[in-house]
Amino acid sequence: MADHIKIRPATGTWVVRAAGAVIGESTNALELIEGDYPPVIYFPRSDLAMAFLEPTDSSSTCPYKGQARFFTIEAKSGPIVNAAWSYEDPKDGVAQIKEHLAFYTNKVAVEQV
Repeated sequence: MADHIKIRPATGTWVVRAAGAVIGESTNALELIEGDYPPVIYFPRSDLAMAFLEPTDSSSTCPYKGQARFFTIEAKSGPIVNAAWSYEDPKDGVAQIKEHLAFYTNKVAVEQV
C-alpha cells in the first residue's frame, strides 16, 4: 500500500442518505485516509440498498487504488448521477475496499449516528 493511504474500521454506525432516503447503514464501514484529503467512508455492499444503485459507464483510475467504477442513485426525486464509486478489483495494498462503495458527500449525506 502507498505510504500515504491508511485504511481502518470506521468507528460506530454510519448512514448514507440520498434525497431523504436511507440507502445504507453499517457498523462495518471502513475509513480510508489518503494524504491530506478528508477521510472517506467505504460501505460494504451488503449494507447498502444496491437495488437503488445503477452502474454507469463512467470510471477513473487511481495509481494507488486501481480503476473505480461509478454508480448513479435512482432516487424518487430523480437520478443522482455518479454519486458513488467502487474499486471492483483494487490494488493489493488496498484490497480491504473490495466489495465496498464510497459516496460523494456533495451529492448525498454520509453521517455517523
